[in-house]
Amino acid sequence: MNNTKEKFFRALTVIATIAILSGNALAQTKKVIADKIVAQVGDKIILRSDIFNSILDAQREGVPLPPNPECVLVERALIEKALVLQAQKDSLPLSEEDIEAELDNRIRGFIMKYGSKEVLEEVAGKSVYQLKEDFREPIKEQKLSMQMRNKIVENVKITPNEVRDYFEKIPKDSLAFYESELEISEIVVYPKANRDVESYVTRELNDWKKQVEDGTKKFEQLAKSYTEDPGSKETGGQYSINKNDKFWDPAFISAAFKLKEGQVSPVVKSKFGLHLIQMVSRAGDDAVIRHILRIPPVTDEEVKEAVAKMDSIKSRIIAGTMGFGEAVNKYSEDESSKFSGGRKQGRDGSSFVTIDQLDKEMVLALKDLKPGQYSNPVAYADERGKKAVRVIFLQTRTEPHRENIKDDYSKISGRAIEQKKNDVLEKWFKSHIPSYYITIDKEFAGCASVKDWLGNSVASNP
Repeated sequence: MNNTKEKFFRALTVIATIAILSGNALAQTKKVIADKIVAQVGDKIILRSDIFNSILDAQREGVPLPPNPECVLVERALIEKALVLQAQKDSLPLSEEDIEAELDNRIRGFIMKYGSKEVLEEVAGKSVYQLKEDFREPIKEQKLSMQMRNKIVENVKITPNEVRDYFEKIPKDSLAFYESELEISEIVVYPKANRDVESYVTRELNDWKKQVEDGTKKFEQLAKSYTEDPGSKETGGQYSINKNDKFWDPAFISAAFKLKEGQVSPVVKSKFGLHLIQMVSRAGDDAVIRHILRIPPVTDEEVKEAVAKMDSIKSRIIAGTMGFGEAVNKYSEDESSKFSGGRKQGRDGSSFVTIDQLDKEMVLALKDLKPGQYSNPVAYADERGKKAVRVIFLQTRTEPHRENIKDDYSKISGRAIEQKKNDVLEKWFKSHIPSYYITIDKEFAGCASVKDWLGNSVASNP
């Protein structure tokens, strides 16, 4: 293994991004690199195509590559194969249901990307069944290697003194500088259009339904002209869906799967607005549909009613008759934050956000707020352009600062425990490499990242 921990960590984490891409990219199913076995751990082989097609996939997706990516990828593959061998030796459990679920998710992702099952199969040059079989073993190995890694480090803990020692070893001129970070929660409601406006939009949709059914208009042409769903406008409203997908509105899914091929639904009301749905094709729980979305416009009067409602909710929170979390559960209509107490999440998945991650209206609302305070109800448009009203709770706000143990303990401790885990992993590999049969092709034998594998293995370089 590498003597440099940063390289070891890079092989396990940064390059994992490329591995995920190579597992998800259809280019991998059509080999473009001359193939041969370039490394082997036990009975697990590594193909040249696996290495270079992964690099090509990453380049196509715009993923930044480290220097000598082929060397890092070979090391990552060696690491994964060794972990898989140990997982099999230790008989770590892996259910076929988990594998099948992951395969189904991956295929659904492909279908969403390419628009339909038929286009996917045309691009891949294989049936969905064949694609699933191609991915079955790689997915199984990915899951086994991760399970084994977790088992090796499962008992690693870290003490406050160890965190402090880790921090004190960081050169002062290398300490990160953090912009102001905030912890924010919100309650969001969407004003409802009045019945007259909704009735007008419903009549409009019914007129289009009649035009499709009498053959004077094509559904996809109407969708391109009138749908308010930017995600499907250019494709004529088309999506590939699965009956069990949780991210689709239940009313939408239920209405779609009641249709026969070519049939157009009555007007369907979902949390997004009003729809017409056309069934294009169906195979079991998978289907290709088209839809037209219309969002009944909300007037200033409905916005004022929502502001008054939110003002009443805020008053109850401040009076202590209702907790903020209770108000989120009872009233908030924002699906992305409703089940996390209304909390906004940062890009890294943490509860801290920076100003540049917030929309303009929220930045203005937070300007004069102090931690522990609530904003007045604020009207704004969400990322889909839909009118909404919210109350914002500012929990904490940090000042811009250089990293320090007091303000940034959780971040520092997270990095410290990762380094400790990497130390444990590195020791584990050094002790186990001599027990593996390892060969590495001369094309990669000069890679610094694989020298320890060659020097400690029971086989020599071919």
